[in-house]
Amino acid sequence: MHCPTQQQIAAFFAESLPSVGGQIIPPAGYFSQVAEHIRKAGGVFVADEIQVGFGRVGKHFWAFQLQGKDFVPDIVTMGKSIGNGHPVACVAATQPVARAFEATGVEYFNTFGGSPVSCAVGLAVLNVLEKEQLQDHATSVGSFLMQLLGQQKIKHPIVGDVRGVGLFIGVDLIKDEATRTPATEEAAYLVSRLKENYVLLSTDGPGRNILKFKPPMCFSLDNARQVVAKLDAILTDMEEKVRSCETLRLQP
Repeated sequence: MHCPTQQQIAAFFAESLPSVGGQIIPPAGYFSQVAEHIRKAGGVFVADEIQVGFGRVGKHFWAFQLQGKDFVPDIVTMGKSIGNGHPVACVAATQPVARAFEATGVEYFNTFGGSPVSCAVGLAVLNVLEKEQLQDHATSVGSFLMQLLGQQKIKHPIVGDVRGVGLFIGVDLIKDEATRTPATEEAAYLVSRLKENYVLLSTDGPGRNILKFKPPMCFSLDNARQVVAKLDAILTDMEEKVRSCETLRLQP
């Protein structure tokens, strides 16, 4: 990392599992090394858990915990899932960071901060997560979904990779295995066809070719079977149409 002379880095922001980047799973220990460089340069490490926190990854309550027990961000941002539809967000910081902010003498003010309604909603969501054991549920259903999608990778050449943890899964669609060119148009078509079949998915990644699976935490084994069955049927239909076109081109 290059830092110009006489300048410091204020902060480094990263999703604990980069979703917009294409459902990326950083290797364990990666963020620990990043944080070491950032802190040496005078900055703090901010982990974004807005999409991946609150038990979604199954193994842990927070996705940053996948990096190892010794890694602790300086700041963690949360939102969306903590309110289950209600607009609420939250931020947590280590004591050194909080005390450093307090020492500046700058008053923190937020018109809507600390609303008792929002706090009640957040507590209700946390209670449901615990009572219905949704973190364990994410582990079991996510593993099953990964298994089903892995079968699709074997069956359909367009599926270049299946990666994820818990109920955070990405399916990489490619034009061919040799070049791994993003199948952007095919991904858009597939998402449109799935929508016609009452399945809502979106694409992410620089090539907009990564199918993003981040269903509600109540997503069931039956839901997983239904979604993958429809995915399989549409991919099979797409392949048959391609073969038909190739046959027509070969005819004299």
